[in-house]
Amino acid sequence: MAKANYALVTALTLSATLGGLLFGYDTAVISGAVNAIDVNFIDPRGLAEGARNWLSGFTIGCALLGCVMGAALAGPLSTGIGRKGGLFIAALLFFISSLGSAFPEVLWGAFGARGADALWPFIGYRLMGGVAIGMASMLAPMYIAEIAPAKSRGLFVTMQQIAIVGGINLVYYVNYLIQTRGDHAWLMSTGWRYMLASAALPAALLLVCMLLVPDTPRYLVMKGRIDEALKLLQRLGGDDPATTLKEIEGTLVVRNERIMKFGGLVLFVGIMLSVFQQIVGINAVLYYAPLMFENMGASTDSAFLQAVIVGAANTIFTLVAFFTVDILGRKPLLVIGALIMGAAMITLGVLFDRHAVGFWAVVAVVVYIAGFALSWGPVVWVLLAEIFPNSIKGKAMSLAVAAQWISNFLVTQTFKVLDGSTALNTMFNHGLAYFLYGGASILAALFVIRYVPETKGHSLEAIQLLWQGGRAAWAKKAAP
Repeated sequence: MAKANYALVTALTLSATLGGLLFGYDTAVISGAVNAIDVNFIDPRGLAEGARNWLSGFTIGCALLGCVMGAALAGPLSTGIGRKGGLFIAALLFFISSLGSAFPEVLWGAFGARGADALWPFIGYRLMGGVAIGMASMLAPMYIAEIAPAKSRGLFVTMQQIAIVGGINLVYYVNYLIQTRGDHAWLMSTGWRYMLASAALPAALLLVCMLLVPDTPRYLVMKGRIDEALKLLQRLGGDDPATTLKEIEGTLVVRNERIMKFGGLVLFVGIMLSVFQQIVGINAVLYYAPLMFENMGASTDSAFLQAVIVGAANTIFTLVAFFTVDILGRKPLLVIGALIMGAAMITLGVLFDRHAVGFWAVVAVVVYIAGFALSWGPVVWVLLAEIFPNSIKGKAMSLAVAAQWISNFLVTQTFKVLDGSTALNTMFNHGLAYFLYGGASILAALFVIRYVPETKGHSLEAIQLLWQGGRAAWAKKAAP
């Protein structure tokens, strides 16, 4: 067995994780522009409360519909032009959407899209950015999982989540710096544009990196480029390259297998992992962090600064997962994290309901973020990159990631409605959403205990035995 070339694996992983950084950056950049979007595009329409909240929520969350489309496209693209080619297209879309959403009037102003009417091209550019996020969210972890050694695959795929939370943390800080450069009026008229345009810089970096890296051995085998695949496996090191090549060829004998070839359980597990990752409420917290802290009574400056603290906690505890996912395993981390999130969200709901927000409410948010960051943030991506057999991976992962983005859209869309409802706030004082997220976290823990297998230390080809022969075959043939 050759020694793994960790320098090469790390370099390729870091290139792919730029997709994750953009995923996080573009997902959270909108948090700094929420109020400006309302002021510029929503409020001038004079809508009733319910319609206003719905349109505002849709405008903030519309990128998530693009994410669904991107995830659906990523499967065929990963098979047709490769993991690398798909990430290149995602980077190009990121770049265009960043500048377009910052200045939606530039191209469409000639058609009357000015002022509040620029809402529609703005939504179009955000949808384009969502397509890029959906593509990158599937292709980056797939790329990493397929070039990483089995014994440290969890660690390398977790770098994707570190990049995601790094992007989130970075954009919170960038948003904070931008909003301190002028007064509130400047932020509402101009500052928000700089926030959205700033995503073009990392997008350009991803474009360059995708021109330089190779595709994965599994994609090369799928396309019959056996010699190239063997040479790349030799460069990557780790397990015997010839043996690994034979295992890959064996799992890709049927290269366009029907998605139900391995039964419904593997799809059910993958889809539900994706759904639970979102309905625990993480992106409601990330998208609306400044608004949430303003509901707690913080000033605008303090709310942005507290959002930076949330991002820092996200990064720190993702690093905990980075060092433990290949030691403790996937399943224990998911259960522990879900229970932490459940307790934190229910506590936050109680604090809002009792008008007791303040220091302890901020603590509850940070604890919730910590629970997510050390578990459901990184570990779900690790599992999605691992559990699907090679011959259906593109289709199955597209389906699971699309389900994730649909769930994300529903959570993001409904948060603004729940949090902005006068009737609900009379009863719960902004607390109802957090009670719901807490309950979903408890259900997520129960789901993992019942349905999710442990995949720590197994090769991608060995994991396929679980779905081919059931748990007995898994225990007998695929033990580390």
